[in-house]
Amino acid sequence: MHSVTVDLEAASTMQLVNALSAIATELATREAPESAAACLELTEALAAASDLQESVLAGFIGRVDAAGEQARWGYPSTRAWLRSRLGMRESRAKERLTLARQRHRVPQVSVRLASGDLSFGYATTITDAVARLDDHDCAEAEEILLGFVDQGFSAGKVAAFGHRIRDVIAERDGTEDAPDEDSKRGYARSWLTTTRSLDGGRYVKGWLNPEDAAIWDGTLAPLAKPAGPDDRRDVAERTAAALSSVLSGGHKASKVTVICDLETLAGGNAPARLTDGTPIPAAQARRIALAAGVSPLLLGRGNTPLYLGYRERFASAAQRQVLETLYPSCVVRGCEIPGTLCEVDHVRGWALGSPTDIDQLALTCGWHNRFKHASPDQIQIGKDPDGRYVYRLLPPRDAVVPRAAGPPPGIDWAA
Repeated sequence: MHSVTVDLEAASTMQLVNALSAIATELATREAPESAAACLELTEALAAASDLQESVLAGFIGRVDAAGEQARWGYPSTRAWLRSRLGMRESRAKERLTLARQRHRVPQVSVRLASGDLSFGYATTITDAVARLDDHDCAEAEEILLGFVDQGFSAGKVAAFGHRIRDVIAERDGTEDAPDEDSKRGYARSWLTTTRSLDGGRYVKGWLNPEDAAIWDGTLAPLAKPAGPDDRRDVAERTAAALSSVLSGGHKASKVTVICDLETLAGGNAPARLTDGTPIPAAQARRIALAAGVSPLLLGRGNTPLYLGYRERFASAAQRQVLETLYPSCVVRGCEIPGTLCEVDHVRGWALGSPTDIDQLALTCGWHNRFKHASPDQIQIGKDPDGRYVYRLLPPRDAVVPRAAGPPPGIDWAA
């Protein structure tokens, strides 16, 4: 057990964080009290303290995001850093990043969160609702939603109001929300709905079943790759451009890779799978094969040229098909960009003499491909137990890696 005494005015921010970490570590080792009433009271107190910490985190994350510091550590976006480095799920990373980016636009929310007068749940609900409003409408929405909070509505109710406010104020059309298509149709049939906005654009919402999703990926993924090293569009923007190209007729053909046993094609029951691991029922796999034809995927020498040596710099279509089978996502540990949207990377660098052979290639997203060549000392190359390559990110050489500091003035770390 440790004794911690903190002089709040004398301690630095890092020292306060270290003191808080020590307290949290000690608290995590203790058993919950036997009294349920005491646990209820402690839960409310601890949750309130956690909400105050979220206010601090929003400030830290906002500074990292504004400066682009995460890029020096090998992460293409702040959200990717939160997911990979801090282990957050996508929803939590999104709400924390939204709060960090929107807090300056909702001053009342920021003040009340920092003072303990507003919970983190309410704060993120409001910032998510105002994220795509202009500053004038943002101020109006903040006041309205805080009014609902003060009236005692739950965070879920405020979220519903927020969604309605976003539609009404942002689009100015006064339409009701579309029905919940997921629950209305289930997941067997694909569906799409579109809503025109006042500026002539469209919001698109929908669901594709696995078979249609495979066609979507096979058609759009090749068109959604970065156009070159100067292409700064994110995946969502490139996907929209790819869809536009398909709708205008500027594409060639779809390519869907379904991995299955020969027995499955012959009538067996063993399920197939897509390159991203999505299972495909045997009957559905056979239906895709009948509609699209079958091409053999050979994982070695033979009829498919998988070993091109030093004569060819660029991977063949057959090699890419194999790589998409081996790597469902970017080879960088923690990166979630699908392999179908990645670029083929020479693991040891083609300019350094690495041959264009299947066992010397991997898939990296466009951002990490450029990062690997610009900062090779920050990529550690290894292999997993199955023999597939794994790239791990290393801190930049000049980075100060946070670690426990010595005792600040006024803090007694007596054991």
